[in-house]
Amino acid sequence: MAAVLVGQFHARDAEGRVYSVHEFENSEATGEQPAITYKLAIGDRVKKIDEDHYELVQSGVSLIRDPAPVVTA
Repeated sequence: MAAVLVGQFHARDAEGRVYSVHEFENSEATGEQPAITYKLAIGDRVKKIDEDHYELVQSGVSLIRDPAPVVTA
């Protein structure tokens, strides 16, 4: 099963540590919507709770997605 990197973002834990989260789309997904998985840059699996809340699978550490940076011209 192959996965393609489709996005990345930063998330923080309760102590303020920043994690780089990578978003993958499974190319062999069945059904109407592709399966999306999340992993840290170091390979740890991440579970999506809702739009802005995530959890590290192994340790159970809660993460909150940082808002996207606003770019002004």
